[in-house]
Amino acid sequence: MNPLILLALGATLLACLFVVLGLHAYAAGHAQRAALVERLSSSDAPEGVGRGRRFRALDRRLRRTAFGRWIERRLATTGLAVTPGEFLVHVLLAVAGAWLLAAALLAPFFGPVAGLIGLWSANAFLSWQRTRRTERFISQLPELARILANATQAGLALRTAIGIAAEELEAPAGEELARVADRLAVGHSIDEALGEMAQRLPSRELVVLVSTLVLSARSGGAIVGSLRNLTVTLEQRKETRREIRTQLSQVMVTAYLVPAIGLASLLLVNTMLPGALDRMTGAFIGQTAVLVALSLFTLGFLLIRRLSKIEV
Repeated sequence: MNPLILLALGATLLACLFVVLGLHAYAAGHAQRAALVERLSSSDAPEGVGRGRRFRALDRRLRRTAFGRWIERRLATTGLAVTPGEFLVHVLLAVAGAWLLAAALLAPFFGPVAGLIGLWSANAFLSWQRTRRTERFISQLPELARILANATQAGLALRTAIGIAAEELEAPAGEELARVADRLAVGHSIDEALGEMAQRLPSRELVVLVSTLVLSARSGGAIVGSLRNLTVTLEQRKETRREIRTQLSQVMVTAYLVPAIGLASLLLVNTMLPGALDRMTGAFIGQTAVLVALSLFTLGFLLIRRLSKIEV
């Protein structure tokens, strides 16, 4: 097939993906605005408020499978307002666009490689979104511990204090605590509700906070003093984590530059010698060399990320 046709198809698919993402962002913003107007006006909730879901038939079929339930669990930990069906369609469009673009700009051999990288990137995006949400939640933990300490010092029960914290804090802490409050309202124990939250947002700081709350609820100890001390500790850990991220920012940029340099070199070779990548990947030795080079670039990326990962 003509490379220009492949390039046009890839650009069309990417444009369609951007249109879908734009519509999704617009619908989500419209729903948030409607919810805000409803909350400020203190009126009764109108029927049918919320964003209309797309691909409902696909979503229903996907949720019945183990793969669909896995996607749903991953999305639940990221806080994204996307259904498994919508996420799958977006990923397939992105993979198809990357496949056609790589085949048109480089060589047909790079199409499947770009597709695999697209699938890996989708999973990496979910992991990054989950980590980002967890980091935001960790930054709110000192304020959360302070609110719980003030509420319990005022004589309120722990369940009531969690409900107050859910109303006072912004997302993601407010959303997660609202889930905990809903679990407690339907009869779940504090251990179960807080344990589910710790599984959704795994971090040492949250585990310490949950352990403190659970032990205080069981033994009836001095929860106010424990939360006060924990607030100071969480503030110190927050500052330490911020300093570490600042020190490692250059290393993280280097990790992403390594594969970018490899891609840029391929584009440069194909620009200087048109058809060189086609001839190179047309032989088994050339394909093997390309796969080995891609493996080495990936290994370098992973090693740099691993060396720059410091547990606090």
